[in-house]
Amino acid sequence: MDEKMFCFQCQEACKNTGCTRAGMCGKKAETSRLMDELLRQLKCIALTRQPDRDLGRFVIQSLFMTITNANFDDAALQKQLDEAKKRTGENPPQIPAGVLSAQNENIRSLRELLTYGLKGIAAYAEHAAVLGKEDEAIYAFFFTALQAAATEEDPDKLLAMILDAGETAVRTMALLDQANTEHFGDPQITTVKTGVGKRPGILISGHDLLDLKELLEQSKDANIDIYTHCEMLPAHSYPELKKYPHLYGNYGNAWHLQNKEFASFNGPILMTTNCITPVQPAYRDRIFTTGMAGYPGVPHIADRQPGKPKDFSAIIELAQKCPPPDELENGSVTGGFGHAQVFALADKVVEAVKTGAIKRFIVMAGCDGRQKERQYYTDVAENLPADTVILTAGCAKYRCNKQVTGNIGGIPRVLDAGQCNDCYSLAVIALKLKEVFGVQDINSLPISFDISWYEQKAVAVLLALLHLGFKNLRLGPTLPAFLSPDVARILVETFDIKGITDPGKDIQAMMAGK
Repeated sequence: MDEKMFCFQCQEACKNTGCTRAGMCGKKAETSRLMDELLRQLKCIALTRQPDRDLGRFVIQSLFMTITNANFDDAALQKQLDEAKKRTGENPPQIPAGVLSAQNENIRSLRELLTYGLKGIAAYAEHAAVLGKEDEAIYAFFFTALQAAATEEDPDKLLAMILDAGETAVRTMALLDQANTEHFGDPQITTVKTGVGKRPGILISGHDLLDLKELLEQSKDANIDIYTHCEMLPAHSYPELKKYPHLYGNYGNAWHLQNKEFASFNGPILMTTNCITPVQPAYRDRIFTTGMAGYPGVPHIADRQPGKPKDFSAIIELAQKCPPPDELENGSVTGGFGHAQVFALADKVVEAVKTGAIKRFIVMAGCDGRQKERQYYTDVAENLPADTVILTAGCAKYRCNKQVTGNIGGIPRVLDAGQCNDCYSLAVIALKLKEVFGVQDINSLPISFDISWYEQKAVAVLLALLHLGFKNLRLGPTLPAFLSPDVARILVETFDIKGITDPGKDIQAMMAGK
């Protein structure tokens, strides 16, 4: 076999088996090798060092860099790897690198499931840390879990560690929720424009709300507008961000369309975290990265120094020289349905359920992607009965937030909780409904899960849902390639995880609570 690499961490894994020459995401074989070696060094650190705040932060940042579509820059990865080797110290343990180093298929599957859950949790932990919220217990878990991912051979112990990762995912997302609301306020129901203005603009994508806040502050007198893209759309709902009048609207759709939509924006683009795709010539000279994101040849905005913001002056100056964006669409979308806002509607929600006006809530959260099979989610959203309400978060929202309109007794049929990390809000809403309706089993609520996944943050969310006791989850468009048949069987039998089928059949089953 002519294998130059092996990676099957995302939903796009070639033939749902694994990428062996180059990643479907655009990752090169050398980039994959650097990521494998960086991950090996992180395991060595976990095996030889005691966790502390500094090491914990380094570990989560390093894991974040290896998430799908986060960093394609070999130089940045090499720099992080060199630093990891320094932190490992002398005489590091001799553990192999790469996914295929585990010979037993089931042990490999469990170790990788744990590892990918850790990568997702790391992204959420880093976003919280940027806002000053850290938890040393979370960092300590990373060390324990990385040790298991490196050496554990007992499948029962690995499965227990995976469920513990779900608990840590919940804890981390709660920490990030607290960080976001303390800094930016509780999200409010907000209607966001999808058209364009007459001034030049900057398009900001990714997930880092502090980057957006600092960009807004530095550009408020620059006679330009700021547009959000993809997972930044929910930023419009935060009071401390929406107070800037030049936060104009949202431009474009889910991340996988950026190769076309970025070309027509005309102004500079800032990628703050993952979800960058191979950069195209049409906008190569006006795209920037920052944080854990990176791409070869693309200017990178340096991290902020203590007590100081990042310096976005180069992006702002470039924007002032660019024409306004070309219009892609001209409408609006509504969001801001975090748990606090939905709790404010609790009386209406309870009454609607009790009277039968709302028959079922369908959770359609997670990731979007470019595979044609994802049309399934659009078809489900458009064909759900009129007495259903969709709960969404993450870029999966783009399969329903413009397609499904109307309301039930004043409750919108699509309740968008925000970014993928705001899937925590959906879990909190479900737990609140359990309390309000006084049921013992959360799975007896009129809620069905039809989740789409793409990368490792979705894996972390899945583990969080399993920890909270949710069962009967549909997961698509394919089950993860990293699940061996035996591990997949365990998840199916224990948690009733199932793949998607035909939209009509799945709608009928969900409406019947199956």
